[in-house]
Amino acid sequence: MSDVEPEQHPNVIRVTAAARERGLEITTVRFPEGCKTAVDAANAVGVHVGQIVKSLIFAVDGQVVLAYVSGSNQLDEKKLAAAAGGLKCARVDADTVYRVTGFPIGGVPPFGHATELRVFIDPDLLQHPEVWAAAGTWHDVFGIEPHRLVEASGGTVVDLKRG
Repeated sequence: MSDVEPEQHPNVIRVTAAARERGLEITTVRFPEGCKTAVDAANAVGVHVGQIVKSLIFAVDGQVVLAYVSGSNQLDEKKLAAAAGGLKCARVDADTVYRVTGFPIGGVPPFGHATELRVFIDPDLLQHPEVWAAAGTWHDVFGIEPHRLVEASGGTVVDLKRG
């Protein structure tokens, strides 16, 4: 039996480096069974689903934006469009998500993206002492204090919850 840690996925290394550039030291946790959904992630980590950061990519009037939404909430597309100063909000496909972030759907982290994106953050995430976000893959996550998430992502906190 070996005491050697398994090698980290290149995406996780990229996310950890991006965090460090922002003055954060994060510790990633790998769940081999995966954390594709907020419920999966909450069950794996052992936290309330509201503590899971869903990274949602949309286009507002054609401009790709990123919304961090509490795992217990649904995004209101009209609210996101208004927050971004636009009129029409639409989902983007998996290829667009990968092209603009460099990460697959289900693994999009709060920072380290291929393209700089405007970020909008659900205030319900700020109710928790710690939230959990994807670390670049479907299997890797990390915990972070939500106010640090806001600072590190340069996001705007705004009501995004479908009501």
